[in-house]
Amino acid sequence: MSDRPQTGAGPSGPRARGGDLGRRVAARREQLGVSYEDLAMRTGAAPEYIHYLETHPATHGIGFLLRLADALETSVDELTGGKADLPPGIGQAAYHPELVELGEPECWQLLGGNGVGRVGVTTEAGPAILPVNYTVLGGDVAYRTSPDAAPACAAGHEVAFEVDRIDDAFSRGWSVLVVGEARTVTEPRAVERLEAHSRSTPWAGGARDLWITVTPRRVTGRRIVVRDQ
Repeated sequence: MSDRPQTGAGPSGPRARGGDLGRRVAARREQLGVSYEDLAMRTGAAPEYIHYLETHPATHGIGFLLRLADALETSVDELTGGKADLPPGIGQAAYHPELVELGEPECWQLLGGNGVGRVGVTTEAGPAILPVNYTVLGGDVAYRTSPDAAPACAAGHEVAFEVDRIDDAFSRGWSVLVVGEARTVTEPRAVERLEAHSRSTPWAGGARDLWITVTPRRVTGRRIVVRDQ
């Protein structure tokens, strides 16, 4: 099977939207901070081919996929979505892992400017942990919800907000925990600032126009480090 893309498999042009593989490759490459040129060099391909892969649905040979997965420090299953419906962390523990406490500056660096995290709230039905799209702005963590949705129960209470990443291929990962007071944001200019800063609307869709911010009282984190491979 050829490593070259099958050009008849999807739309062409610079604005074409890539398939599932292309989007996962782009996300992983950006997560690692790897350029087109670097990834091309690691896989023995041209930078233009990497760009094509990310922007066009296509079929690729297993040899190239193996090189691509190795260059991106992941697996072919991860890149092709074979584990998309499985919980993270199903692999075996690494040899000689070490749990390391993270300093607050590194915790904020890992949180980044936006992403998906989990907020712990108490609802009428009991405790709940809920995923939300979040934004970091001015030292606060903010997310959008609707007034009648469970994440809105955080307002007026001290809550825990958690973000993590799991690397199944290397049995590594990290987690950051933010504990602080949650409140609703109603002042028009504050809402406008959050709207302008947000990079994504809530993935769950629907009318979710209530902003909740969590002002940290404590920020902690941990990382699983593998010293010996």
